[in-house]
Amino acid sequence: MNTIEPYAWPRIGDFIGRDGELARLESWWGASERMPVNLYGRRRVGKSWLFRRFAHEKPAILLVAERLAEGTQLTRFAEQLAPALGGVTPDLPDVAALFRVLYRLARDEKVLAVIDEFPWLLGTSERAVEQNLSAVQAVMEEERDRSQLKLVVCGSAIAQMEALQSEKNPLHGRLVPLELRALPYGRAIEFLENEDPLDRFTRYAIAGGMPRYLAALSGGTLEDRVCDQMLKPDAPLWNEGRTIVGQELREPAVYFSLLEQLASGEKEVGELASAIRKGSAPVAKYLSQLEDLRLVKRDLPYGASATDRRGRWVLVDPFLRFWFRFVFPFQADLEAGLSAEDLYRSEIGPELAHHVSPVFEGACREHVRSTMGAQATRVDRWWGIALNSFRKTGERSTEEIDVVGSVRKRVTVVGEVKWTTRPAGERLLHDLHTYKIPALQQAGIKLAGNPVVVLFSRSGYTPELVRQAGENDDLVLVDVAAMLSTHK
Repeated sequence: MNTIEPYAWPRIGDFIGRDGELARLESWWGASERMPVNLYGRRRVGKSWLFRRFAHEKPAILLVAERLAEGTQLTRFAEQLAPALGGVTPDLPDVAALFRVLYRLARDEKVLAVIDEFPWLLGTSERAVEQNLSAVQAVMEEERDRSQLKLVVCGSAIAQMEALQSEKNPLHGRLVPLELRALPYGRAIEFLENEDPLDRFTRYAIAGGMPRYLAALSGGTLEDRVCDQMLKPDAPLWNEGRTIVGQELREPAVYFSLLEQLASGEKEVGELASAIRKGSAPVAKYLSQLEDLRLVKRDLPYGASATDRRGRWVLVDPFLRFWFRFVFPFQADLEAGLSAEDLYRSEIGPELAHHVSPVFEGACREHVRSTMGAQATRVDRWWGIALNSFRKTGERSTEEIDVVGSVRKRVTVVGEVKWTTRPAGERLLHDLHTYKIPALQQAGIKLAGNPVVVLFSRSGYTPELVRQAGENDDLVLVDVAAMLSTHK
């Protein structure tokens, strides 16, 4: 009988932010479920820390694949497995043999086995991948019911890991999917040492919910952290955008061009096609690929159908938006001697509020969902043409509303969001009632009486606006600093 020693993770005291996912894994460990877990998520999202925390104090074998020839990789794995087999190095001629050894190791006791970067074991051609997966599936069918193995296959290549679940894949129906996504703000700020909530949110708006990036931007001044971690040729995150995109996609130059365009703001397909000098049809296919990887999405205004031409493409990952806007375009200059500090002060600092603003808008919509759910079961944003009377005079052409909440297709809440250094005043309220809400109605969207107006301002509100809110229950001024201090 082989005995697997309990795994001891030395960084267990540093683990934060993944309580829900850890609980799911613990529930799977305690159940009689024999199906392996398919744990996947983008690079830097925290998969390695999660499975190491999960493995702590359990009889566990952790195998991390590298970009090596199959034979070399399996030889290394055989050497790692030898201690668990009483010093005997197993013969692993192929991937199926590795799985057979793991299942047989757990014949007499429950054992956790993790294979990280699993796709790297499967080969590079479609035929090799199919053959290896079919062989692994056969081993699972043969060995699973006689084994107590708890198996986790893990990977950062989202497309390949999701393909394991597809109907045509040999492992279809044989894996429990667990996708690890970016942390929401309320959990992400646990990684940031800084006390000021506005400063913390700014750092989150650059790092997004990725633990590695959050840790890189924690502490010190924001300028120092960005310069040291991203803007110097030897910085840890200097090439991060290339690595993320290049890991998943062929023709990276086209994707880089699209992402660079979207980094400065949302755009329609036609705008993107014109900017990169390609047809709209191929651009739409490239965007679909990026959407599958959770990097971009197509936003529609509230009330629009899926085929509405007003759809705008958005780069949803804050870190990549920052990297493709402020790092990628200036790398040649930085390598040629441009100071990271000069770049920050001349290009990044003046535009930082513009970068943070869409992330802040998303946080404000989430705040409405979580605190006003009884009044607004659906929360979106809206944009469309201005009132015809103002369009005719040329005074205004389009309108946008940052927050539109509704119940049963009737608007109950509208809101505006400002990430500026000046307090919000009466003009914000005037524009909503004079221009924006009437344009919303002109577009055929129905209101439920007088909607509640919710305002969010980074720099607070003028005394007159505060006075009006005190006299009007349908006007809510959100304390942004308090909102951003909340852990959820």
